[in-house]
Amino acid sequence: MSPHARDVYIAVIGTGGIGSVFIDQLANLHKTYPVHIHLIYIAMVDKALHYADYREIDIPTAVEAMEKHGAQPPSFSTVVNFLKDAPRPIIMADNTSSQGLADMYPEFLRNGISIVTPNKKAFSASYKLWKNIMEAAEAHESFIYHESSVGAGMPIISTLKDMVETGDQITRIEGVFSGTLSFLFNQYSSIDGSQGGEWSETVRLAKELGYTEPDPRDDLNGLDVARKVTILSRVAGCPIESPKSFPVESLIPKELESMMSADEFLDKLADFDHHMKGRRHAAHSVGKVLRYIGSVDIATGKAEVGVQIVDKSHPAANLKGSDNIISIYTKRYGALPLTIRGAGAGGDVTAMGVTGDLLKIVKQSK
Repeated sequence: MSPHARDVYIAVIGTGGIGSVFIDQLANLHKTYPVHIHLIYIAMVDKALHYADYREIDIPTAVEAMEKHGAQPPSFSTVVNFLKDAPRPIIMADNTSSQGLADMYPEFLRNGISIVTPNKKAFSASYKLWKNIMEAAEAHESFIYHESSVGAGMPIISTLKDMVETGDQITRIEGVFSGTLSFLFNQYSSIDGSQGGEWSETVRLAKELGYTEPDPRDDLNGLDVARKVTILSRVAGCPIESPKSFPVESLIPKELESMMSADEFLDKLADFDHHMKGRRHAAHSVGKVLRYIGSVDIATGKAEVGVQIVDKSHPAANLKGSDNIISIYTKRYGALPLTIRGAGAGGDVTAMGVTGDLLKIVKQSK
């Protein structure tokens, strides 16, 4: 450990796919950056581990220790009370998708506890919560970073913030925001004009390859994309009320919304293949392709999410695999947008974004 290493105290909530990788990155952080991470609290859904005297938990074995010695997690209010008396700087890493924890962000921030997170719900729920979070951070000199809430580890939010803070005028944001839906449409409506398989077969393939949520309807309903559009709109200065305040096209047939299980849904989806096949034929017949795109016009506040027919020269038409692409149109950049493209999903890159945010706070902390 470098003699000039910074001491940082951290609580980690969520040890699943992203959280486990984040912990691995914490364990190795001292090799690339002069920082000593003191893990003083770790929790998952049904267990938590911490010590009243803020004794350090060994990071490489933290999950194993929590599973073996952990107790029922305390309330989030109790966690705030525990962390507010910890040595500074203190950071809470929320690697969950919990709305309940997101609702507590203002309380963490008001007590001097900074936050790093990929949790989209904190920034795409009501606009009131968004304002409360940002005002609490500013008033109490706490930090909150959420780069990975859009585009995993892609530098989208930080880039957009830099544009806004340096005086650029954002006019429009659009792109493919879902790795799952990117993969589906790249397979189903390919740029080379070849006819892919049936829509239901493509969805099943995506699930088998691990691109979808356990229940593909959680991807096909479009809400994840709507959340990301909401977040970027707000960062750009457009006060969208919620992801449900603008048109969002669901790819789930209404007849299948109430299916009890993902398997039942997939079995029945084939009955509706003709709907998507007709849309694909309409696009291919004029030399175009289908893509699932989210967009917002910042000046008017008009946002929308859904399937579009796009030219093969469109940036979204040329994606590969599950890549994301976001185009930011601004007054400074003129007719051509600033475009960011890359892996928009995956535990490694998402955790990298959270770890990068952690280091931003370390650099700014006194």
